[in-house]
Amino acid sequence: MLQPSDKALVPFVSVDHMMKLIHHVGLEEMIVGIAAEIERDFKRWESFDKTPRVPAHSPHGVIELMPTSDGEAYGFKYVNGHPKNTSEGLQTVTAFGLLADVYTGYPTLLTEMTILTALRTAATSALVGKYLAPKGTTTMAMIGNGAQSEFQCLAFKALCGIDTVRLYDTDPAATAKCAANLAGKGLTVVSCKTGEDAIEGAQIITTCTADKKYATILTDNMVGPGVHINAIGGDCPGKTELHRDILLRSEIFVEYPEQTRIEGEIQALDDDHPVIEMWQVMTGQVEGRKDDRQITLFDSVGFAIEDFSALRYVKLAIEGTDYFEPLDMLADPDDPRDLFGMVQRAK
Repeated sequence: MLQPSDKALVPFVSVDHMMKLIHHVGLEEMIVGIAAEIERDFKRWESFDKTPRVPAHSPHGVIELMPTSDGEAYGFKYVNGHPKNTSEGLQTVTAFGLLADVYTGYPTLLTEMTILTALRTAATSALVGKYLAPKGTTTMAMIGNGAQSEFQCLAFKALCGIDTVRLYDTDPAATAKCAANLAGKGLTVVSCKTGEDAIEGAQIITTCTADKKYATILTDNMVGPGVHINAIGGDCPGKTELHRDILLRSEIFVEYPEQTRIEGEIQALDDDHPVIEMWQVMTGQVEGRKDDRQITLFDSVGFAIEDFSALRYVKLAIEGTDYFEPLDMLADPDDPRDLFGMVQRAK
């Protein structure tokens, strides 16, 4: 069997391979494994190159590159965000990613990341929830029941121990879809008709909507003391989900402030509004949740280091399996200086 480490060939994980890998490992087990890699990398945050993602905005959506390196490996993700796609029967988000060896510059993995991004986003959310959610949390409100909702619910079950999810979406069909997909997955699922109904009794509130606009998914009067808000729908300039007053009442935690201030909920606040970086919480430098009445808010927009962690997880997970295809991506002439001769001989 060809191994992913074969020098002249690059392992490619297709959508079909990714789905087979998930079933091979187990969905919740894979989320837990990716979360462990993310936590490991957040604890060595300062060893990474960091830059806000590079966007190309258009009236139709946004296309972005998300690069990072720890000095030994380099990774990037290509990802789009096109909310209008849903009405055309297309995915709002698609993605692919690549890992490379810094020493040679050669790629070592190419993979789909549409599914993998849903896994790593859920893993990040629930990992942060372990640090910030109230102790003894059992119930999460899931507002926005689109493509990421089931992954989020199962991640919080696996990592934070929730046993109940309360679902709401402006489209009842999306809620019905999510409830059907979660049936038999070990969660009590409650379908709700309003956002207010969904947050009743919930210690965690996750918002994940797709509209590219300043929206108010949660108003100030909906959020009581002692909850953890997992705001993952904000991911580009001009798009938010929370009323500004909620932010002013919350302790705000972010991945990379330079990116979050452009794309996250905090774009509604002054540039000097204090936030806490999650890597500082995970390394014990800064306290997370301080008391039972505190409102904690994870203003998540996704960051390249999380993708790097997920890519590394997949590279290791496919070893010894058939869940990849070796691609002939690297020109490998007998004499590295004679690329032309290699082309001529192919005739």
